[in-house]
Amino acid sequence: MFFDTHAHYDDKRFDGDRDEVLGAMESAGVSLIVNAGSSMESSAAGLALADRFPFVYATVGVHPHDSKEMDDGSVDVLQELLRHPKAVAVGEIGLDYHYDFSPRDVQMTRFREQLELARFAGMPVVIHEREALRDTLDTIREFRDLSGVLHCFSGSWETARIILDMGWYLSFTGVITFKNARKALDVVAKVPADRIMIETDCPYLSPEPVRGRRNSSLFLAHIAQKVAEVRGITVEDAAALTMENGKRFFGLRM
Repeated sequence: MFFDTHAHYDDKRFDGDRDEVLGAMESAGVSLIVNAGSSMESSAAGLALADRFPFVYATVGVHPHDSKEMDDGSVDVLQELLRHPKAVAVGEIGLDYHYDFSPRDVQMTRFREQLELARFAGMPVVIHEREALRDTLDTIREFRDLSGVLHCFSGSWETARIILDMGWYLSFTGVITFKNARKALDVVAKVPADRIMIETDCPYLSPEPVRGRRNSSLFLAHIAQKVAEVRGITVEDAAALTMENGKRFFGLRM
């Protein structure tokens, strides 16, 4: 059975068939999904999905793209959302200097506020980083007491070692099935077995051989297959170890 540790089923691209897609998970061998919050609205929507589907959990947080929409009361609202019994982490939060949809100083302020919130709540964090590696690493080093994951990791082994030395996790998407994914595959091969997770980040980043289609957890097996191939293990073993790691990271006892 597979665990999709990062998905976005509140996305409008699922508006036409959300229930049908989620209803097909059991037959596809997907037994757990974490819906990742990216704004105040999507965090609440993810928790609403978790209320409706027993195998869905949710993170609560504001993505750097939307950090400009936060105000001084936003953290209090997020703190209240984290009281939901199926809220499992603060995320996805971080820095994105590729698009700069929010000013960089605002991104940093809201990033630090949400890291402080995770510390206060005693919850792990899900980190988004794009072209902001130095600032991201400098910031999370100040929060070494937190448990965290860099989601959609595609960086070098040198960067991976810094994250792993903090006791944090790395999560991999369909990007590892792409032809130019050499750096990420090197990390997949070397990362300790107890620190690797898999995700779809759907509806984005569909893996080969379904690249170009809307992504969903129904395609998670392709990512597990690549992990198995690179690590020289069976798909069943890849599914089992990433399942166990995801449950440990998010504190799911089942």
